[in-house]
Amino acid sequence: MAQVNPGPRLSWLSTYWSLVLQAHRGPADAARPARELLLDRYAGAARRYLHGALRDEDAADELFQEFALCLVRGDLRGADPCRGRFRDYVKAVLSHLVADYHKRRQRWPRPLPADGFEPAAEVPNEDLDRQFLESWRDELLAHAWAALAEVERRTGQPSYVVLRFRADHPDLRSPQLAEQLSGRLGRPLTAAGVRQLLHRARERFAELLLDEVSRSVEAPAAERLEQELVELGLLEYCRPALERRRVVRLPDDAPGGGRPPS
Repeated sequence: MAQVNPGPRLSWLSTYWSLVLQAHRGPADAARPARELLLDRYAGAARRYLHGALRDEDAADELFQEFALCLVRGDLRGADPCRGRFRDYVKAVLSHLVADYHKRRQRWPRPLPADGFEPAAEVPNEDLDRQFLESWRDELLAHAWAALAEVERRTGQPSYVVLRFRADHPDLRSPQLAEQLSGRLGRPLTAAGVRQLLHRARERFAELLLDEVSRSVEAPAAERLEQELVELGLLEYCRPALERRRVVRLPDDAPGGGRPPS
């Protein structure tokens, strides 16, 4: 999975909607940087979705440029957090671009190709819904991985290296992991030590992933977060972290509870 810059400038924002409102309703000197952050934040999900929806690399790139232009110009100022989840809003924008593309294509002259090849048919709505959900989920995971790498850089604790190596080598047992990671980290590790490092890394990753999901919902209470995690297929990653937040009972104005302590 490609690493993504988690954007430290986002850390002070309560939700993705805060960034949207700043980008389209805030002061002019703050609007453009916020729009650029929006584009950086959603580029991966938008690209994956458009490529899956169109099955045409050139067309997907063209529509992504339209999406990027809409963000940078501030054309999405009609966004309203009262209307629902932010990912539904992003999906609606991209779906309209795809629908308009298919309408334009229907008006194009269509000579019969010499090799009999026919353009790909329009993807059914239910497939588009699934593709968007997968794209959004992948983007949340990518940002959580990037945030874990940033935690490792700041703290010196090898959370990212250990968990990433485990994810890439799921069949290795603890002694084998200890041997391999000892060489990578330049210090001896025991099987028990690796298990402890993995446990801590998984806890930190779950907290960071829950932070990402928290920013994308309009009311990040535990019950709402659980529903979103179920829909995204991420509940198993985050269940312990979610239960800890139920016990802490975070106030409503502290979505995600901030970054976990270093």
